Amino acid sequence: MKKLFLDDVRTPEMVFMNTIDPIYENNNEWVIVRSFNEFVSYIEENGLPEFISFDHDLDFEHYKLENQQDINYEKMEIKTGFHAAQWLVNYCSNNKLKLPNYKVHSMNMVGKRNIEQLLNNH
Repeated sequence: MKKLFLDDVRTPEMVFMNTIDPIYENNNEWVIVRSFNEFVSYIEENGLPEFISFDHDLDFEHYKLENQQDINYEKMEIKTGFHAAQWLVNYCSNNKLKLPNYKVHSMNMVGKRNIEQLLNNH
């Protein structure tokens, strides 16, 4: 199974240590991308993976307190995992593809909820 892991710093095994979710147990099962651009490039070059795990905060700017509570996506210079999820929804819609299975492993609770709501409502 092709699995894609979007996170600026962590690895799947690091997420496993916090969650004990067996899907994250082995780094070798994942392709790790560190930014919105790497996420888009991977999918455009390789097609949809079967599973995607999203982090929300992909840059130091995203870790600031104001981006942990009332997130203004329009003012962000560097794109978040939410932007990646938006791109994915559009990509799937435009290509008449089913959204892959996913999880959101972000520790930013507002960002996590935003990504989950976007993907669940697609």
